[in-house]
Amino acid sequence: MKPPARKPDPAPGALSLRIDLAQGRIGPGKIHLLETIDREGSISAAGRALGMSYKRAWDLVDAVNQVLGTPVVDASPGGYRGGGAVLTDAGRNLVADYRAIERAAQRAAEPRLAALVRRTRS
Repeated sequence: MKPPARKPDPAPGALSLRIDLAQGRIGPGKIHLLETIDREGSISAAGRALGMSYKRAWDLVDAVNQVLGTPVVDASPGGYRGGGAVLTDAGRNLVADYRAIERAAQRAAEPRLAALVRRTRS
């Protein structure tokens, strides 16, 4: 059994972004889960890849559904042919928007982050 896939440790001076909306919070963990569901093709496989239970993965997906007010994953039940899951348009748009906001924030913060990193290496 291979170990769970982990997000790479951030580079020194990297920005971690969490977006607080009226209905809840979206952050790097939930986005990473959605990207893993998209890559693995199922919630259970994504959970295994990230070292979490199916219930934990499903609870996180449900939390994102509640924040957006619409499903972010279209899951089909298992059975003879096996189940699967794909991101809905809302899920794909959320991931794209989050990553775009993250890139813009990183670019805007880079000069100050670099200065902070320089001052902390003493």
